[in-house]
Amino acid sequence: MLVTICSWNVNGLRATLRTGDLQRWLETSRPDVVGLQEVKATPDQVDPAAWRQLGYSETWHCAARPGYSGTLLLTRAAPEAVRCGLGREEFDREGRVIQADYPSFTLLCAYFPNAGNKAVRLGYKLAFYEAFLAHVDALRAAGRSVVFMGDLNVAHTEIDVARPQEAAKGTGFLPEERAWIDRLVAQGYVDTFRALNPQTRDAYTYWDAWRDRRARNVGWRIDYVFVSDDLLPRVRGAFIRADVMGSDHCPVGVDLELP
Repeated sequence: MLVTICSWNVNGLRATLRTGDLQRWLETSRPDVVGLQEVKATPDQVDPAAWRQLGYSETWHCAARPGYSGTLLLTRAAPEAVRCGLGREEFDREGRVIQADYPSFTLLCAYFPNAGNKAVRLGYKLAFYEAFLAHVDALRAAGRSVVFMGDLNVAHTEIDVARPQEAAKGTGFLPEERAWIDRLVAQGYVDTFRALNPQTRDAYTYWDAWRDRRARNVGWRIDYVFVSDDLLPRVRGAFIRADVMGSDHCPVGVDLELP
């Protein structure tokens, strides 16, 4: 059975629904599981018909602060269990993680923190990184295969940014941020897009709105789908949908063959 799993930072769910971009993408792509980040909304602020009429059920993890952060998981087949958060209030109040258990793997949709202007939240971001890695490591230690996806708010290597020298001047490309991706890889987690497209350049998932950078493809690849290395042989495709509008990010995803 081939399952398509997608992630998209919509940067405001209500706006993406108003323009119809989310509905159009769901209707044409029909992924089996969709993780949305930075939804900036609560269930009472949107009409779920946009996805329910297409056969999706939803799980929300909203931030305590209105109009901020938040994640939403849309699923065709109901997971065996769902959990929100990492179990730490300083992270969970920002609505950053939804976990869904399926028979052959555990899936996490995550919105990783931005370090902020002048790296004012870098400590918070790095602490979140550590907590998240400890969490997925615990899942693997318990015998679970793992898929995690989302906006990690970091580009891993120079091939993942259009202008590396410019990127190095701000957060999202700091050595300590990039080193965490190195640790992920060293501990057995695979960046699916890069594994299947090792030399592909100009493949970005985020474009700053400044000076119309998306039209010129001056971007960053900061949205990922990772799998534990035992699942890599089951990955049949890994893709970036840069043609999908509605946000300053675009959807990314994988096709996973399951028993």
